Amino acid sequence: MDIQEQFNLVANSYDENRKKFISCFDDYYISSTDFIARTLKYDPKLIYDLGSGTGLLPSFWYKHFPKSEYVLIDIAEEMLDVAKKRFSGIENIKYKVLDYSESMPEGNPDMIISALSIHHLEANSKKRLFKKVYESLEDGRLFVNYDQFCSDSPVINEKIEEYWIDEIKKSGISAIEYERWLERKKLDREISINQEIQWLKDAGFRNVECIYSKGKFGVIVSIK
Repeated sequence: MDIQEQFNLVANSYDENRKKFISCFDDYYISSTDFIARTLKYDPKLIYDLGSGTGLLPSFWYKHFPKSEYVLIDIAEEMLDVAKKRFSGIENIKYKVLDYSESMPEGNPDMIISALSIHHLEANSKKRLFKKVYESLEDGRLFVNYDQFCSDSPVINEKIEEYWIDEIKKSGISAIEYERWLERKKLDREISINQEIQWLKDAGFRNVECIYSKGKFGVIVSIK
């Protein structure tokens, strides 16, 4: 089963289970977004969300920038159908069924965001994407990636994985959702935060920093 099929399968239960997989959910999504939004030096007119899924990440950004235009991009149409229900009646949110690793929508976004999607790409696809993202933005504009990472140290990474799995098992998740997660996990192609920062700099970004990290999860801000 490929990425599109896997995420279409879990579309309706995806948000409900997200906190069970991410024990640091509030800091990861809400506090990190609040920090970036409140320190941003411009009001973004057009925001692309790569691998938007059910629209969870833009729901937090929308609270800060309700007048911005959003384009939610995902390869899984049924995930975007959930996002359409979330934002029903909001005209400045658009939807695009597209493999963003292959091409980007037409337009000139002045912010690009993504959550828990890019870690599915192979190394070369990540590098190509970072270059495309860089070329899509004007100077001073941001790319923010909320993602899942491995440790640089295999020994420490094993400990983090063990802890993460133990937390998920204690979360009250159902057996079937846990099994589905294990299947989706096979699609992961993680790199470390340090590796991603280097690849983003190689793509041309002049200022790159991890502004939040806990266990498997980190938020990297890149400024062109």
